[in-house]
Amino acid sequence: MSAATPTNRKVIGLAIAGAVGGFLFGFDSSVVNGAVDAIRSDFSLGAALTGFAVAVALLGCAVGAVLAGRLADRLGRVPVMLIGSVLFIASAIGAAFAGGVADLILWRVIGGLGIGIASVIAPAYIAEISPSDMRGRLGSLQQLAITVGIFAALLSDAVFADAAGGATEVIAGLDAWRWMFLVGVVPGVVYGVLALRLPESPRYLVLKGHEAKARVVFEKYWPGQDADAAIGDIRDSLAKDAEAKRTGTLLSPRTGLKPIVWIGIALSVFQQFVGINVIFYYSTELWSSVGFPESASFGISVATGIVNIAVTLVAIALVDRVGRRPILLTGSLGMAVSLGVMALAFSQATVTSDGPQLEGAWGPVALVAANIFVIAFGVSWGPLVWVLLGEIFPNSIRAKALGVAAGAQWIANFVVTVSFPSLSAFSLPLTYGAYAIFAALSFLFVLRLIPETKGTSLEDADTLLDRGARSGGADPRHTVSA
Repeated sequence: MSAATPTNRKVIGLAIAGAVGGFLFGFDSSVVNGAVDAIRSDFSLGAALTGFAVAVALLGCAVGAVLAGRLADRLGRVPVMLIGSVLFIASAIGAAFAGGVADLILWRVIGGLGIGIASVIAPAYIAEISPSDMRGRLGSLQQLAITVGIFAALLSDAVFADAAGGATEVIAGLDAWRWMFLVGVVPGVVYGVLALRLPESPRYLVLKGHEAKARVVFEKYWPGQDADAAIGDIRDSLAKDAEAKRTGTLLSPRTGLKPIVWIGIALSVFQQFVGINVIFYYSTELWSSVGFPESASFGISVATGIVNIAVTLVAIALVDRVGRRPILLTGSLGMAVSLGVMALAFSQATVTSDGPQLEGAWGPVALVAANIFVIAFGVSWGPLVWVLLGEIFPNSIRAKALGVAAGAQWIANFVVTVSFPSLSAFSLPLTYGAYAIFAALSFLFVLRLIPETKGTSLEDADTLLDRGARSGGADPRHTVSA
């Protein structure tokens, strides 16, 4: 057995442990799915307040993401993971025993802070602990962990609802929907325990002048590689980062922000404005409202979670073979068509006091279209936006621009999530039709402004994108083949 094999196993183990933060992100994003209708009923909420209670965690996520970088540089990566774990556990317990909607909103915000922290620290830790030849594959574990977390939340929701006979029914002295939140304590504790066993990031140790400790980490987890050279690379990188912070600016006198920053913001907004999180936040309530019994609605949501995991694996396999641009364009077309079919299906619904009812073949048509939408998104815009956001910004502004783009994504997610209950109450066909329009616009956006970055270095990729943004088009001469 070669020396590289145990090295790979050790580093993969660290990356998987770090990626549990992504699992928490996915779990928290979807655990509310099975509880939405019960929360609305128990707390007598209107559509707008229901949407706010579901979406408010995203505001906490945005704040947590902004704070995470500063805390991680001040306290260390591992201590900040522990903070995220504690916040998530507290949120799970608090939401489970919320006495009213105000309590629930408070604990959802606290959980959002933990998720925002985890969503930033997990990929950062994985990147900093991984050898360069494994960084891309190990970095993709974050998105995979998110999809697994979504599936786990949907599955646990279904289990509790089935055991109790409905989300509003009682099991072991507690409403089933409260158990759905309370079970989040388990992954929160697992994340904290794993964090306690993780070594600190070598980059942080060098940043704080603890090079001897960084050398110990390298020698244990990267045996056979030159620890001194790795530490030297980190020193150089930290010096470049310091210079970038001093000289880099996002501003442009003509457009407010540099064109490449607007590109990143647009990628983030399009990713959310196609309405993907409607499927993961409201699908159980949605399928119940159009004629599927509650037990079948939970099962459909679980199946959707499985599909999401499978297509994410496909995306990971294809992104460096096929390229970013063809996958994004194909995904946009798939989303536009499937959302259009959903809009058509719901336009045929009979509206009753219990909501829209799909009759005949329209129910299965809407179900198939929804899952095609998940496939189209999961294999394209879901993972690839994160890939592009890591590639397109110049070194001098990368950290700042990523923060702005990520913030735009949280805000867009919040807008879609909080608006869906009110919009759907007004007209589901128009709501899904609007998402279809954004999907079609995302196709034109990629076609016009996004060149291919497959096979390029970070520096080459950001040059291509910036040049395309300034010229207003993706010059075919800039396409790079493998």
